[in-house]
Order: sequence, then C-alpha cells, then structure tokens
Amino acid sequence: MLDDAVQSNEIPGAVALIARRGKVVLHKAYGTADPETGVPMQSDSIFRIASQTKAITSTAVMMLWEEGHFQLDDPIERWIPAFKSTGVLKSYDETTGHWTTEPVKQPITIRHLLTHTSGLGYGVIDGDERMKKIYQQLGVTDLFTTEPVTIKQSVMKLAKCPLHHHPGERFTYSEGLDVLGYFVEIISGMSFADFLHERIFEPLGMKDTGFYLPTSKNERLVKVQTKKDDQWVRYPVTFYDPDYPIKGARSFYSGGAGLSSTAKDYAIFLQMYLNGGSYNGQRILSRSTIATIMQNQTGRLFGGEEKFHGLAFGVLREGGVAKGGLGSVGTFDWGGYFNTQYFADPQEEIVGVLMKQTQGISEETAWKYRLLIHQAIDD
Repeated sequence: MLDDAVQSNEIPGAVALIARRGKVVLHKAYGTADPETGVPMQSDSIFRIASQTKAITSTAVMMLWEEGHFQLDDPIERWIPAFKSTGVLKSYDETTGHWTTEPVKQPITIRHLLTHTSGLGYGVIDGDERMKKIYQQLGVTDLFTTEPVTIKQSVMKLAKCPLHHHPGERFTYSEGLDVLGYFVEIISGMSFADFLHERIFEPLGMKDTGFYLPTSKNERLVKVQTKKDDQWVRYPVTFYDPDYPIKGARSFYSGGAGLSSTAKDYAIFLQMYLNGGSYNGQRILSRSTIATIMQNQTGRLFGGEEKFHGLAFGVLREGGVAKGGLGSVGTFDWGGYFNTQYFADPQEEIVGVLMKQTQGISEETAWKYRLLIHQAIDD
C-alpha cells in the first residue's frame, strides 16, 4: 500500500514500523526524504513529531505525580501564580484589539491541562479567530520557533490569554502541554529537555529523540514537503521555519509539539505502555499509573461514541470498534502536525507507527495502514 502511495505520488515517502507481542515484524522506509536532492528515506530517518510530543510530556508529568509531588486536581496556579488572574473571554473588539473576561468558576488544574479541558487555546492554529489575534498580540510562541524563546517566557504570556470556556466544561485542543513542560521544570528542578533525556529517553534507549538535533544527525532529518504543480517541493518558511530542529536558538522546549524522533524510538515508547510501564528492564511508570492514564478523563467531551481522552492519549471505545478499522477497545492513539500517526492495541499487542513529513495535502495512507495491520492478524 505504501509503495503504491509513493508510486502514485500520493505521498513522497514514509517510514513504517509494526510490532506484535514486543517483536518488530516490519520496519521499512519508502520513497524520498528530500525532493531537491532525491535522497531516499531510511528506516532511521528523523521526523518532527509535533503533537506526538504530548504523550511524552504527559508521561513526564505522571512520573512526577506517582512520586507524590502533587495531585492531579491541584490548581496550576499553585506553581505558576500568573494563572491566578486568568479569565474566560467575554467580548473582543476587532477594531481596538481589546477584550474583556469573566472570572473562572474553578481554577485550571493539572488534570485540565492533561486533557485539553482547561479552556486554553492554540494561537495560530486555533479555531477561533479572536484567539488567534489575542495570542499574536500577547506574543505567545505557538508550536515551533528558531527564535531565542524559552518555554517559561511563552507560558507567562499564555497565562495572560483569556480562556475559550470555563475549565472542565469543554474539550479544546490547546497549549496546555506546553504549560506542563514548564511545570515539569519547576517540580524537577531540571530543564524540560534534560528531564526527558535522563528520565525517559536514555533509560528506554530512545537515542534519536529530542528537541534539537546534534550536527551529526542533521542529514537524517526529513524535509517537510508539499505539492506544487503536482511535484513535491520543500515546504517554505511560514509562521515557522521547517528547519527549527537543526537551526536557530534551540531554546524552546515545547511540551506540546517540539520533539523530533524516529519510528523505532516512538515504537519503544509505545511498547513501554503495552508492557505495563517498563521496557528492556527499565521501569518508567507503574502499572497502576498506566491504568489511571487510560481511564476516561473527559466523559463525552471528546470523541463522541468512538473514543475518549485519557491523561495522555485518545482511547478507543466500543463505538470505535463498531466503526471498524481502528482496533480493539482500549487502543490508544494520536498523531502530529506533519502527518505522523501511531496507535497501540493492548488486546492484540500491536504497535503501529507511520512517519511522514507533509503539509497542505490530503492523502489516505493513515487509515489504510491501520486497517490493513488489523486485517492481517491471523492467529
């Protein structure tokens, strides 16, 4: 299927990895990694994983939680006092750029930030044009940057932004995981990058995962691609520079979107979850903590009858199984801004990772990949 997608010009290239019962059964590269040089994709090519960062950030938070540093329903303002003055957007004047707010009914908690129910928004990719303008006015750094910005600086600006709604009332995809990246720094006393490296990546052997690449790995970073006149070209600089993992200030440790990784590294991370919190003799989380992470934390606020949001992932309900092609009840998943996808099915003990790097196109490999993996089960 992926060979066909490359040959038909549906995608420029991809790396696929499938594991069953802890064993890799497919790890293969397809197509090209750079349209200008024609360099072929490699199985160890490095991808910007964007929102696949979120589950890793959530894992870091839950590691600190199970050590007893805080409770999930503690207000974030206890550690970041700037959020004490956060209110819900009441009105916005398009002419002056002035807005008014009303007081929140309850403070934003750590659980709200983990589950995208805090009311925070997502700036440049927000669905509300008013929020896009407000975030820009306040100088919030969304997603990626090559500028000399720290996560603390951006979170302090984010705390001044009005909320979409009262905390806990709705699901609104947000920069809450960026707030939690800074929260990890506060609790641990380490930079967020160092915490992830020392507590997650190094123990698990995720050697190619991080916010910024060493020079020795620059050539392995896949170019973001889009189509122009039906030909693949490098995606241009827009509100971000696509080369952010290898150039610039290298100081913005975004908990919501900043990491780069490989298919193998991310599969290891997912296998750790399927193993009940450990991998290759290294325990990252307890089984009981993973059970909490996988519970329904959002009621019917997210996913309708098909799925719910836990504390790190979207999780499949019976309605999702009935839809077909998504996996068993309890399958957890997410994806990234640059067209990367993953899922892990605990019942079938399957991990599926599909890495691509495209923008501004529509294609169908993600759902086909997942469906074909499940239909191939024969035991």
